[in-house]
Amino acid sequence: MAEKTREFIWANLLHLSFDMWEEATARVPKDADARRRWVLNVRRARPFLRFDETLWTELLERMAAAGMNMVVLDLGDAVRYESHPEISVRNAWTPAKLRRELARMRAMGIEPIPKLNFSACHDVWLGPYARCVSTDAYYAVCRDLIAEVIALFDRPRFFHLGMDEETAGHQRFTDYVVIRQGRLWWHDFLFLAGQVERGGARPWIWSDYVWHHPEEFFRRMPKTVLQSNWYYGTEFRRGINYVKAYLDLDARGYEQVPTASNWSSAESFPNTVRYCVRRLAPERLLGFMQTPWVPTLRALRPRHVEAIEAVVKGMAHAPKARR
Repeated sequence: MAEKTREFIWANLLHLSFDMWEEATARVPKDADARRRWVLNVRRARPFLRFDETLWTELLERMAAAGMNMVVLDLGDAVRYESHPEISVRNAWTPAKLRRELARMRAMGIEPIPKLNFSACHDVWLGPYARCVSTDAYYAVCRDLIAEVIALFDRPRFFHLGMDEETAGHQRFTDYVVIRQGRLWWHDFLFLAGQVERGGARPWIWSDYVWHHPEEFFRRMPKTVLQSNWYYGTEFRRGINYVKAYLDLDARGYEQVPTASNWSSAESFPNTVRYCVRRLAPERLLGFMQTPWVPTLRALRPRHVEAIEAVVKGMAHAPKARR
């Protein structure tokens, strides 16, 4: 594939698969009713595809009309992979169907980027292999899936590996807990990144590991890995660790796609753009990403539409050359 021109990124994360969390039951506090309903009824993995194609089409059209130019597509178990069909849910897309949708996105001016989250906190989509982390079987499956996805996407510019929230705190309500740390986390991450690079794509990850391990992160994280620090609040002060990470990554020479969300406020995205365009080196600021963090389902259409509208509002804060 010919090298793509460097266009400023206005991306949206959309889910083909939303199977990212292990089973969570009685450990969720009973007095946190809203959280309990969310964890038990929405976040919990299902053995069938949860995806509304009519809404998918509408969202792509809205994104194109808004001037957005990238979809980071969380694939998970929603594709019937030829290398490992055993992990696919019922009604998963065939590789042929995925290729047709990728061609449609490109025709609309939207660059599709694959995402497979290999964090042990978010890998329930791997099926039985989610309980084989850091074994020979695990490495073989990860290698196979990365290679197959890169081929399906015709060697994409980036490949998002996730790798966020692999902590005890983030798994405190789940029935099965896996945490890699220290040398093993780095071994597995560098293995995954190496497989992406072997296929001709560039690794892309969530950057939250830097929040609690900054010295180790900056010593071991290759500059070739694209960083997406994320912060979903609306108040931006250097004293906030999640905000400070944007500045630290920039000062250390990492290229970034800062990430916001309408998880708690629609103002998160425009405030992120306003803050970052004024403080980050333009040559290292590749763009911005929005993350609604809900399945692509008709009942959740308002959240998706709000997310796109927030991006439009955020674009107004960017230099004209980057809109």
